[in-house]
Amino acid sequence: MPASPHTATGNAESPQPALRPLTIVLANPRGFCAGVERAIEIVERALEKYGAPVYVRHEIVHNRFVVESLEAKGAIFVEELSEVPENVPVIFSAHGVPKSVPAEAVRRDLFYLDATCPLVSKVHREAERHYRLGNKVILIGHDGHPEVIGTMGQLPEDAMVLVQNVEEAENIAIEDPDRVAFITQTTLSVDDTVEIIAALKRRFPNIMGPKKEDICYATTNRQEAVKAVAAGADAVIVVGAPNSSNSQRLVEVARNLGCSKAMLVQRAADLDWAVLEDVRRLGITAGASAPEILVEEIIAALQNHFDITIERPDGATENVFFKLPKILTREAEAS
Repeated sequence: MPASPHTATGNAESPQPALRPLTIVLANPRGFCAGVERAIEIVERALEKYGAPVYVRHEIVHNRFVVESLEAKGAIFVEELSEVPENVPVIFSAHGVPKSVPAEAVRRDLFYLDATCPLVSKVHREAERHYRLGNKVILIGHDGHPEVIGTMGQLPEDAMVLVQNVEEAENIAIEDPDRVAFITQTTLSVDDTVEIIAALKRRFPNIMGPKKEDICYATTNRQEAVKAVAAGADAVIVVGAPNSSNSQRLVEVARNLGCSKAMLVQRAADLDWAVLEDVRRLGITAGASAPEILVEEIIAALQNHFDITIERPDGATENVFFKLPKILTREAEAS
């Protein structure tokens, strides 16, 4: 019996529903900074020159994708030098280490490479300079962060004190209020740090500080960029790791601008589609230790759910470059 013209035969395909429009605003700049690029390249060059395994004390940068990529090439990540066997190279992470760590490496006759970001090393030198001048050093930073542990480990135990917020700045006790200086962690919130410094300057009018702020250029630029995209966005995605200080600060900056749907996302698989259901304008940025490939992965996932338009506003131009350790460049120069 022939099918009625009003009866579905099952052969015709149902039309696909139109995807909802979504405008993505990509923060500029975002992602890797010069210190992160240098640290990763040190591990890669060391693997090429010395062969696997190469040991790395602590995550070279705070990003699991980066760490796992280097592990696949032969890097082995450990938390302490006691886990490093004899006769293998060991690399110190970009966050910096206490002086006790290279001292222990020398004692054990371990060959080591220091991938500490040069801007972190600058803070270390500032701490030493203030200490030589007889000042009590105040470090503005987050307790337990590897960079803070490394910076505090540059001086004797009682020579530096940590301040994490305005309340602590208002209540800190300094024996000689005229002999005090401050330094800061490089990955802090610029806005929060200004308030803490202001509190310290009110309490200690003669306090000494860095000639140029310690918060690194990349942290500052990425926070300004996320402000630009968060102002008109319904939501902001920060690509980065939970243990990445600079990535966490980007989420805070976006929320402080009134974007309540600011979220930290490691990979596309972590996207919360329910949160994005009513979003029409989405800002995306990435912390300084997050590679651009993860941003591209998230955009590709969004394309499967939305009809996307991408805006790329102008931002600060970054042309900073940090040299590699000479021992890793001689071979390249000779070839």
